[in-house]
Amino acid sequence: MHRLFSLLVSFIVFGEIGGVLAAEILQGAKPNISETQVLLKADQLRHERKLGIVVGRGNVEIAQGDRILRADTISYNQKTDILTATGNVVLVEPTGDITFADFVELSGDFKNGIVENIRILMSDDARIAAVGGRRIDGNVIEMNKVVYSPCRTCLGPGGPPLWQLKAAKVVHNKTEKTVEYYDAFMEFAGIPVLYTPYLSHPDPTVKKKTGFLTPRYGSDSELGVLIEIPYYFDIAPDKDLTLQPIFTGKEGPIIAGEYRQRFTNGELKFEGSGTRGSGADGSNENRGHFFTHAKFDLTDTWRTELKSEVVSDDTYLRRYGFRSPDPLTNHLLFEGFRNQNYAGVEGYHWRGQSATDEAGNTPIVAPLINFNAIGAPAPHGGRWTIDAGAMALTRTGGADSKRLSLRSGWELPHIARTGEIYRLYATLQTDGYLVDDVQEDGKAAGDLSSGFAGRVFPRVGLDWRLPFARPVGETTQVIEPVAGVMVSPNGGNPDKIPNEDSKDIEFDDTNLVSPSRFTGLDRIEGGQRVYYGLQMGAFSKHGHSSAFIGQSYRLRRDRSFASNSGISGNFSDIVGRVNIDPDFPVSAQYRFRLNKQNFVPRRNEVKALIGPDAFKVNVDYSFFGEGTGSDEFGNREEISTGFNSRLSSDWLIRGSTRRDLQSNSTLNYQFGVEYRCDCLTVAVDFSRTFTSDRDLKPSDSVFVRFTFKNLGEFGSAVGP
Repeated sequence: MHRLFSLLVSFIVFGEIGGVLAAEILQGAKPNISETQVLLKADQLRHERKLGIVVGRGNVEIAQGDRILRADTISYNQKTDILTATGNVVLVEPTGDITFADFVELSGDFKNGIVENIRILMSDDARIAAVGGRRIDGNVIEMNKVVYSPCRTCLGPGGPPLWQLKAAKVVHNKTEKTVEYYDAFMEFAGIPVLYTPYLSHPDPTVKKKTGFLTPRYGSDSELGVLIEIPYYFDIAPDKDLTLQPIFTGKEGPIIAGEYRQRFTNGELKFEGSGTRGSGADGSNENRGHFFTHAKFDLTDTWRTELKSEVVSDDTYLRRYGFRSPDPLTNHLLFEGFRNQNYAGVEGYHWRGQSATDEAGNTPIVAPLINFNAIGAPAPHGGRWTIDAGAMALTRTGGADSKRLSLRSGWELPHIARTGEIYRLYATLQTDGYLVDDVQEDGKAAGDLSSGFAGRVFPRVGLDWRLPFARPVGETTQVIEPVAGVMVSPNGGNPDKIPNEDSKDIEFDDTNLVSPSRFTGLDRIEGGQRVYYGLQMGAFSKHGHSSAFIGQSYRLRRDRSFASNSGISGNFSDIVGRVNIDPDFPVSAQYRFRLNKQNFVPRRNEVKALIGPDAFKVNVDYSFFGEGTGSDEFGNREEISTGFNSRLSSDWLIRGSTRRDLQSNSTLNYQFGVEYRCDCLTVAVDFSRTFTSDRDLKPSDSVFVRFTFKNLGEFGSAVGP
């Protein structure tokens, strides 16, 4: 309804232009363009001094900047102090809005006036009409018998509007900054479907105001009928509060809310909820959550951030439909940036929400200190790097460790005249650990170690590339062989050093050329190895395609890697990727890892999008075999498929499903239908999930959404 307010703005503009016009007429009907920037022209201009009337007739036009007012007749009565414009009155706004009226009358002080038979064509083709309106004391604008609709083609060109708003009276109070509607109807295809005797909202000049927000309703097999009635509190320009009471038919009320505040140097947000509901065992208990997020700039160099997520139990957020991160993270950070240097001090605490998570084995990391510095390039192009850090990790029921680490490095990039690209680098990593209750590899369970462990580990490496490119018609073909060598001592991972940040190894095309394939600092890839690969591509304005394949070879096996990781032996598995993105409706990406001995896939990932807008299909297939070497992704096969079909310019259907091929079971599926025209969007989506976790059961949900152009959106949800 905010767009309806443009009618009121146009009414005010009549007064503003009229004021300038009257001033020009009183000066003898000679516009002073240099002072007022208003141009007045007419076929005839007459000043009847005895009657005190000035009249302009025939093609009267007043221009003020990009705003133009036209009328058949403009007159000003000096005795009654009344200005009128009659006959084909047209106001053209700089925004493109055009207002038509039959008659405009304004008082000399322009605080009062009337307009008859108003029609407005908005820049977005929306239309507004009113029988008449008046301006009172310069602060209140009132219109009678108002009709508004943005529809043009939903029911065909020249047809009636699909929907329109009608109000017996609309009042805008500029002092209170409110717009009020009396006896308002919404008509759909000419049939009244919604009526309210009174409706009020802030005018468009108000950014926020206390009041009710759009309610939501739905239904759930476990919770019953759901009704949410949010209420917004505009506390101050820098802070607000939203309360969201949710009423359920079977579980009682849920109180939720969000508080936000901005400062000159940061922001703060709290969100939470609470209820007295049934738990996993069916008994009533207090359940709820409380999230905090704060971020502040302390100086131009330093800033701090706090993130806290606390919940009463593992399934509460998912059961009641709140945002459910997993794991829950509590994080405190102080960090600073200066030139190319960085320093940070932070702490972490996590809480998993799955049934297998054990709080005693979840670590608390505090403090975690990092410092990174990059030196300026020397005349020959080389530069130094320093990475230093410290960490303290503790558990209530497991191993503890404290770590100091320093890694200094130097690298020299070089491009030869022949086009070869080199990068020579050297690093020295020094780590010291103080550990407690660490289970060493090879020792019996329960035979724990404590004390000090450390290492000093140097590494030297050289990368080489030689790109070749040639034009073939409108396409540029690129072939780039890649190779490198890395030399370091064998080993480097004493059994007494715990492995906290390098547990999962995912060997693929992205880390083939990395100095170390481990993800953190607790494990180091030692030994001597070479890597080699070939990168190819074809690029043109009609699309592009690229491919890469590579492998590495180490002189000595490394027992730090699992036997099925693909990089523990002399030759590694073969990794690669293929990207296809032509200038027609097909795009695909394939990533793979093949067993080096028999070329059997150990990892396959396929993503494809096929077809035009009339019928587009997407496929996402993932296979992680027993030999991936990853505890997180190992032994999994899953496929997601979907389609999106635009049957016509107005109708769209879509659907998707996700299936676990290993267990031969469907995880979820959904289907949706959408109708969209120039002024209305209606979407209906159905989804079903088959997963369950304690008090969470498989569920169905239906969501219906209506989006009315320039009015907003509302909908209902049926399901959890």
